Amino acid sequence: MNNRQKKTEVILVGAGVMSATVGTLLNKLEPHWHITLFEKLDKAGNESSNEWNNAGTGHAALCELNYTTVKQDGSMNISKAVEINEQFQVSRQLWSYLVDENQIRDPQAFIRPLPHISFVHGEDNVKFLKKRFEALSNHPLFEGMEYSEDLETLKEWIPLMMEGRTSKEPIAATKVASGTDVNFGELTRKMLANLENQNNVDIYYNHRVDDIKRIADNSWEVKVRNFEDDMLEYHTANFVFIGAGGGALPLLQRTGIPESKHVGGFPISGEFLICDNPEIVDQHHAKVYGKEPEGAPPMTVPHLDSRHIAGKNILLYGPFAGFTPKFLKAGSYMDLLGSVEPNNIFTMLAAGAKNMSLIKYLAQQLLMSKEQRMKELRNFVPNAKNKDWDTLVAGQRVQVLEDTETGGKGTLQFGTELISSKDNTMAALLGESPGASTSVSIALDVIKTCFPEYLEEWETKIKEMIPSYGESLAENPELFHKVHHSSSCTLGLVEKNKKMTLH
Repeated sequence: MNNRQKKTEVILVGAGVMSATVGTLLNKLEPHWHITLFEKLDKAGNESSNEWNNAGTGHAALCELNYTTVKQDGSMNISKAVEINEQFQVSRQLWSYLVDENQIRDPQAFIRPLPHISFVHGEDNVKFLKKRFEALSNHPLFEGMEYSEDLETLKEWIPLMMEGRTSKEPIAATKVASGTDVNFGELTRKMLANLENQNNVDIYYNHRVDDIKRIADNSWEVKVRNFEDDMLEYHTANFVFIGAGGGALPLLQRTGIPESKHVGGFPISGEFLICDNPEIVDQHHAKVYGKEPEGAPPMTVPHLDSRHIAGKNILLYGPFAGFTPKFLKAGSYMDLLGSVEPNNIFTMLAAGAKNMSLIKYLAQQLLMSKEQRMKELRNFVPNAKNKDWDTLVAGQRVQVLEDTETGGKGTLQFGTELISSKDNTMAALLGESPGASTSVSIALDVIKTCFPEYLEEWETKIKEMIPSYGESLAENPELFHKVHHSSSCTLGLVEKNKKMTLH
């Protein structure tokens, strides 16, 4: 076994949507920089970004009820929903730019128009949804949202879900016609194929990063296992981004940076019920999100999704939580144990003590039979039959556990978190949803955090790629309409000659 050593400006770890996005932006901003990406699997987008490992929702808070909460005074807090929506608009702008530049082709292969619907039942939930609708529908980013409690209207919106519904309890729904279904796996593959064709970019599959450490000149040495040639390689770089999904935490810990201390991770796997019977699938054309059960964590919001994967229409219902100590589907059963270190053991123990309800919920989910899962599905699809639905194991997600000033020791973080070294030469992305949908905003955060000295020089190019950069779409409805319509046309979500309106 020989050793090989190489120098590069930037190293990206993991061939998922985050590395693809960070790499794309850096290559556009500094095309002479050499970028090297390592992926331990044999192809791009095969873990969290893969189309079978996530629900494919273009998260814009159009239907996800957990992004809006009721304040103590009874009013609706929509700030998180507005933030998520703006971030998705930023992602659409970059994807649209890449299509316009012929850097990626056939956008319909990765993004398709699909209504986003919120559906609730029970008097309290109906009141919540109506209040949410009243707060959001007056906001420029959510104009065009519809609300209905009328059974005939709901039969038009969600016929499969209304058929056979006999319960007398009140039901209601909101609908936004401009929602999307996104194949993040296909998007990732297109972006990385484009990067691979650029000068000064090398992408290596079947290469596993085993270690990352600081060396004498303050650059980073990355130890890589090359499975193709059965050899160890040592690569050095001025900047390293760890975008390896669940695999990011162990690699971050190996860097030894102070920011990696007192951080832990708890893996949760997801499962869906899947239906590919055309007679059923053809009756449902929407992503429909409900409200999570009382006391359940936000990640448990039930939803029934139309998906288009590998040229075929399917339905997914879930998610149902599962547990395995692996941090990745292709990971090791020792991942969780291996992530426990002296500096984070009390963080993880505190998180366990503070989240007994989550542990209880996971235990209940693990013990569910298919019939129990079908019973939950029938809250959405009353006439669902066992023979039409199978189980699909989705991706692994690692929830971040850390000590915070507001939450104290062992706080469980839902969402994504960017951790960077004090000198800005190392960054890692931890956490989960709505990561892929907001990948461009996260990549911009990487650039702002780690390359502040270049921002002024890069600003013109960034605004060429993302016209709303540096401005608030929520405060500038005219700009929002312009960029939303432009990206909708380029991405094939509306006809190009259609009048410029949001919906």
